[in-house]
Amino acid sequence: MTTYETLLVEVSDRVAVITLNRPEVRNAINAQVQTDLRAALDALRGDDSVGAVVLTGAGEKAFAAGADIGQLRSYDLHTGLASSMQRLYDEVETFEKPTIAAVNGYALGGGCELAMACDIRIAAGTARFGLPETNLSVLPGAGGTQRLARLVGVGRAIDLILTGDLLTADEALATGLVTRVTEPETLLATAREVARSILAKGPLAVRLARTVIRTGMDTDLRTGLVVEQLAQSLLYTTDDKREGAQAFLAKRTPNWSGL
Repeated sequence: MTTYETLLVEVSDRVAVITLNRPEVRNAINAQVQTDLRAALDALRGDDSVGAVVLTGAGEKAFAAGADIGQLRSYDLHTGLASSMQRLYDEVETFEKPTIAAVNGYALGGGCELAMACDIRIAAGTARFGLPETNLSVLPGAGGTQRLARLVGVGRAIDLILTGDLLTADEALATGLVTRVTEPETLLATAREVARSILAKGPLAVRLARTVIRTGMDTDLRTGLVVEQLAQSLLYTTDDKREGAQAFLAKRTPNWSGL
């Protein structure tokens, strides 16, 4: 397994856990974290032993407390136009395998944006979420303005971004920002359990369902329904569809081939 300067990567039972490993700065996301995360995703993308990815943060205080403010001081027009963090989070969102954010503390700014780029967000009861960039006279520029509005609604997103207010885990659950809240000591176990549940399903169906949902969010209802229809038609032709039906009727566990 490759080692990284700012990450820990562990694979077990087809689930890879990527841990942001800068607890001394609350796992703040700097340029090296971005480089390491992109490299880790590239490695896991081609690893057939990995079916799902969990992202979390080292320590109990933070998932990721945002971008490294020390680096922010040197950012300029060209930094903004390069949008390196936004492009990285696009890669997380379009990653071919399901992604789960296990949020174990503060998820602020770029940390919150990273969690929102994942397919599923699970929070420890001690987690806190927020996009406080306006306190620094910048905005959430790694996808935050767009993904938050899609997850919690436009009005709530405007409120949270303009005020910089933080949400507790329960508030994040109530708004739809996260889908589950668990005790801190069971957070990773819960994330792994969710990942294993997904991995028990037909892999082609999981991949296409994610694609159809995300595509539909970027288009009108009718176009989304057409994409859904085409994806379903494709799945109807697969070996795994036949295996799923046969296994259900025989009351046995399906043996997926991914074909």
